[in-house]
Amino acid sequence: MAAMIKLILRRIALMVPMFLGVTLLVFVVMEFSPVDPARSALGDAASEAQLDAFREANGLNDPVAVRYVTMLKNLTHLDFGHTLPPQKDVGEVIKGALPITAQIAGVGLLIAVITSVILGTIAALYRDRWVDQVIRLVSLLGVSLPTFWLAILMIQQFSVGLGWLPSGGFVPLSVNPEAWAKSIIMPAVSVAVVVAASLTRIVRTSVVEELDRDYVRTAVGSGVPYPVVVAKNVMRNALINPLTVLGLRIGMLIGGTVVVEAIFTIPGMGSVILRAVTTGDTNLVQGAVLTIALVFMVVNLIVDILYAVVNPRMRSGH
Repeated sequence: MAAMIKLILRRIALMVPMFLGVTLLVFVVMEFSPVDPARSALGDAASEAQLDAFREANGLNDPVAVRYVTMLKNLTHLDFGHTLPPQKDVGEVIKGALPITAQIAGVGLLIAVITSVILGTIAALYRDRWVDQVIRLVSLLGVSLPTFWLAILMIQQFSVGLGWLPSGGFVPLSVNPEAWAKSIIMPAVSVAVVVAASLTRIVRTSVVEELDRDYVRTAVGSGVPYPVVVAKNVMRNALINPLTVLGLRIGMLIGGTVVVEAIFTIPGMGSVILRAVTTGDTNLVQGAVLTIALVFMVVNLIVDILYAVVNPRMRSGH
């Protein structure tokens, strides 16, 4: 237990410089942006005097270091500023969009994990046979599929062709569960395929390695049924390695979610970022990107904790 607590505290401590690095990167990128925040806010009809007054009022004439420190101070109060006119609180915009993205990413992650564990285990149990070859081929194709291309194909097939699912939009779960499921299934599957295909290959390799260990032959030779050994021992040990890379795959999934939201016209974080970039809304870009980065770091922290829970060596401090 002490080793786990020490691990968690160390991971949390590492999140601080990582987040500061992300804030600096986002700030520098926005500084080199050709978009003039004053011009974007006031429009092309604004005079130079009006533009200068806006820059002075919003601290845009301050030195770069001062603006960066000011941004950090505002972040400590969860103050991301306001969007371009009509002005809205950036935090409120993110508060409305983030849960939608989380639902798509969460459903996609669930699909990816379940699919990869099932297919990876089957491939390992039937290694080098036709079932294994088919699963390995399918996983290779899945890794190669661009998320946005798969999303477009699904719209063409299930929305335009068959008319089974809506081509876009989002219905809250609290409003209509059936409509929610229909609106979220294609975006979730689109982002899940690449992650599921990647994890399937990792799960297969890990299960194969466990099946070749001496304790499996010993248990089976002692009369323990093979399915029991696989279910109780092999799977528990085999899933430790996939957990180590799950955090990075979740990053891929979140990135894919941001992309497909624009394709399915879903008002999540992806749509917010796209709108902010196209309109030159600096505050909204910074707030949305930093929020996604923070979510990614928190998710990786949770994955590290899960890894420590299932790994006996981590719990014992070795």
